Amino acid sequence: MTEDESTQDDPVFPPVQRTTVSSGKDALAEAASIKTLGGRFLALWGTEHPEPHVYAAFSDADGLRVLRTPVDLKTGTFPSIASLFPLASRPERTVRDISGWTPEGLADTRPWLDHGLWKGPSSQKEGDYPFVRVEGEGVHEIPVGPVHAGIIEPGHFRFQVVGEKVLRMEERLGYTHKGIRALARNRPVEDVLPLSGRISGDSAVAYQWAWSQAVEQATQTFPPERALWLRAVLLERERIANHLGDLGALGNDAGFGFGLVQFGRLKEDLLRANERIFGHRYLMDAVIPGGVRKDLGEEEIPLLLKDVRRLREEVRSLKTIYDEHGGLQDRFSGTGVLDPMLAGAWGLGGIVGRASGQLLDLRHDHPVRPYDRERVPVALAKRGDVWARVQVRFQEIRHSLAFLETVLPALPGGSWKAPLRQCGGGAEGFGRIEGFRGEILVWAQMERGNIVTDAHFQDPSWQLWPALERAVPGNLVADFPLINKSFNPSYSGHDL
Repeated sequence: MTEDESTQDDPVFPPVQRTTVSSGKDALAEAASIKTLGGRFLALWGTEHPEPHVYAAFSDADGLRVLRTPVDLKTGTFPSIASLFPLASRPERTVRDISGWTPEGLADTRPWLDHGLWKGPSSQKEGDYPFVRVEGEGVHEIPVGPVHAGIIEPGHFRFQVVGEKVLRMEERLGYTHKGIRALARNRPVEDVLPLSGRISGDSAVAYQWAWSQAVEQATQTFPPERALWLRAVLLERERIANHLGDLGALGNDAGFGFGLVQFGRLKEDLLRANERIFGHRYLMDAVIPGGVRKDLGEEEIPLLLKDVRRLREEVRSLKTIYDEHGGLQDRFSGTGVLDPMLAGAWGLGGIVGRASGQLLDLRHDHPVRPYDRERVPVALAKRGDVWARVQVRFQEIRHSLAFLETVLPALPGGSWKAPLRQCGGGAEGFGRIEGFRGEILVWAQMERGNIVTDAHFQDPSWQLWPALERAVPGNLVADFPLINKSFNPSYSGHDL
């Protein structure tokens, strides 16, 4: 076993410790050690360049831990760590579907991304996915999707119910698999930037920042101070816009159309300001390796501050209405409870984890500039129900607005972008950013000429979808849309 520890004194990149093992036995021992010391599972993926390896990423008190395990070329296997970290099961099944490598020891042998409709190593045939069924008197099955009545992305949900009560819910995803990694491979780094901002359109800034971090770490490019602060301004505006949209949708799902209209109005105002000042409603292409695409002019800062103050007052009024509305209290309270014990065991962060008592937020735990200078409080609730997830969203809006009001008048001067340096060949970098759903992780592998040889993008929805399955049983079938919206996992971000 060899270790290559990389740390950064300058808080621009996430601290990373890489461990390469020589055998599956060593990999399991290292993963067990990480779990014993409180590490959380983040991501798992395979790569064939320069040799077949499986990467597993974890988070611990020191930052990012990356475990690299070679694939046994004789047997085409790698060791499954799902017995230690249950959330690794679906990523391991995905590696098997795409690469044909078998996760040795994984109990779930079903495919995940492969639906039998595209050529891949899996032998799965179309239509024969074996859902787990509940047997017993009065139990019946309700299939929902993948095509839905609303204009949303496709996903299939299989409910086992008695009467109107859900006993079990199981998901089938992968319908929007886009081959993102294949599109990114063997391209100049600048060609991958537009792709990184469109992986999950509501998280364009978070993905672009994480991608830029990974590229900057691989090339040892240090963005100017002003650029880092501007990135944070963009990220918090993205967070606010999404929380506004979610709060309106949640009110509407509980029969409170007034909430949808009012929060929709506030979100639309914010998006129009984004287009007017930054050039894009959803801030796509706003963050680039080395800095940001556009600087803020002195005349634009007062306009943004004025919007911040107006938005704070309107959200405060709407929160009072939500808190005092009996119908919303009835629908939100006690619905879709995610047990804080399970959230802790799985290491869930983001809105869902924090609503179940998990004090996890990259802006607080492992802050990069400017979050190491201007601290953001962690929004927290403990009940784990829809109401708790609503309250966390309200808290985060308030914290983000306070952050913007402090940061905008005090932006550092100087340049807002730096030229990207050339990597020396065989370089890799990692990016970690707290998006509005939770933690986004990006890995980039590069060669001379800043050619991307491989990349991996990890959405927090890989953790949210399994958690949603645990929050639905015991609730009424009619409450599923409300619970689902309170989690708001991304289909597109998951089905890469």
